[in-house]
Amino acid sequence: MNLKPTLAILGLACWSCFGQEAASDPWTAGELLQPADLAQAIQSGKAPILLSVAFPVLYKGKHIVHAINAGPTSKPEGIEALKTAVAKLPKDADLVIYCGCCPMVKCPNIRPAYRTLKELGFTHVRVVSLPTNLHTDWVSKGYPSEGAGASN
Repeated sequence: MNLKPTLAILGLACWSCFGQEAASDPWTAGELLQPADLAQAIQSGKAPILLSVAFPVLYKGKHIVHAINAGPTSKPEGIEALKTAVAKLPKDADLVIYCGCCPMVKCPNIRPAYRTLKELGFTHVRVVSLPTNLHTDWVSKGYPSEGAGASN
C-alpha cells in the first residue's frame, strides 16, 4: 500500500493548522466520544448522525463510514454548508462531529462546528476524540472508513 498520497494530503491539511493557537474546548468531557465507542456503535447498526467538518480533500480521501460531508467550518461558507446539512434534522438528533485534519487542540474546524450546532439549538452534539488526526486515531486502527483507498 502506497502511503505517500495519504501522507501528502495530511501534510497539506496540517499546514492549515500552523499558526492556530490551542483553543479551549466548548464541549464537556461527557460530549467527547472515543473512537472505539463510535466504531462499536457503527458496527452494531446504532450509529449516530455523523458529520465530517474536515476539508473536502480529506473527506474525499477517507472518512468515517456513513459520514455526511458538512464542509470545513473555519470559514463562513463552511458554516453555511453545515447549517444546510442539518437544516431538516430534529433538534434532539444524535449528532457526532469530527474533523481529523490535524492535532485536535489546533483544529480550525471542530470548535466552530460545535458552537454553530449548539447555537442552532441542537441538544445532543458530541465530538469524536481524534487527538492526532483521522489517519492515526481512526483509519490506522481499522475502524470503518470509506472513500478513495478505504479498506473497510
